[in-house]
Amino acid sequence: MYNEATVVGEVIEGLLPSFPNVVCVDDGSSDGSQEIARAAGAVVVQHPINLGQGAALQTGIEYALQDPELACIVTFDADGQHRVEDALEMAGRVLSDEADVVLGSRFLDDRTKLSPAKRLVLRTAALQSRLATGLPLSDAHNGLRAFNPYVARNINLTQNRMAHASEFVNKLAKLAPRWVEHPVEIIYTDYSRSKGQSLLNSVNIVAELFLGRNS
Repeated sequence: MYNEATVVGEVIEGLLPSFPNVVCVDDGSSDGSQEIARAAGAVVVQHPINLGQGAALQTGIEYALQDPELACIVTFDADGQHRVEDALEMAGRVLSDEADVVLGSRFLDDRTKLSPAKRLVLRTAALQSRLATGLPLSDAHNGLRAFNPYVARNINLTQNRMAHASEFVNKLAKLAPRWVEHPVEIIYTDYSRSKGQSLLNSVNIVAELFLGRNS
């Protein structure tokens, strides 16, 4: 969560009937997102400064692992682009022991509306990921994921910013858990695009990971 005051309360309220343990990792917000998230019913864990989405996810994973009754973690964006129904289905596949990790994909059905340019960038990223890891994913940069404590304990994200998505896939390839993809709808709005869902951001994800590997 980073400066999501206008939407995060509604996102949390939508999640709580299905997911009673909602944890928001506040990544240095300055707009009062923390207070709104708490008032909506979430536990808020705060970074004192903005570190990036990868760092926020790692903090959330570490917090969740403190719960001895933890059965499944779902990563869910604070900007309202994910659907609770998709998250619930994905969590169900983990809790039924069908898989250790369930990865959301925009490309298993036609619900998500993408521009041709963004579709090309995401398909290219998926191909790059397949060549690098051997995992035949259709969507390598989808933030909606569900996974069990085994995966959580063995995924240590070090890419603080957007390249964490590729890092997550790379570490899955080495860990070799049972995994499946699940069709999800990503809801792009003017608001979510302004928060980083632009075509340029997709290109930057690939560039950031490439530069990180070659630095």
